Amino acid sequence: MIKICFVCTGNTCRSVMAERILKNLLKKQNGIDIKVFSKGLRSNGENISSSAKIVLKTHGLPCANRKSVKLKKIDKNTLYIVMEDFMKKFIDCLKVISFKDLIGQDVVDPYGKDEKEYESTFQLIEKGVKVLLNKLKMEC
Repeated sequence: MIKICFVCTGNTCRSVMAERILKNLLKKQNGIDIKVFSKGLRSNGENISSSAKIVLKTHGLPCANRKSVKLKKIDKNTLYIVMEDFMKKFIDCLKVISFKDLIGQDVVDPYGKDEKEYESTFQLIEKGVKVLLNKLKMEC
């Protein structure tokens, strides 16, 4: 089994969207055993942002409330995928990549911005998650 943890700052927008996108894509796949979850570097138990919920719902993805989870313990068997390249330095693990590694650009935090910005963020995350999934398929 492959374990993947998406990581952003607060675990209320980007990493949750990435988690839900990948889980949805995996429902349509056969043969890849992947556990997907998300955490934040500075999470403090907040709910998913309302704009993230709206965008997820627009795309037919689960948007139920969930409390943000702080990244505390690093598991050497988990692949960590950070939203911005600088976040790598906060994860003491050899198995950490960024969206910049996947698609050539960071996924900037949309927190506090309008729904249009959240939609753009969703599109960028979806692009990166699809690249990731294709790479994983090639390795399996």
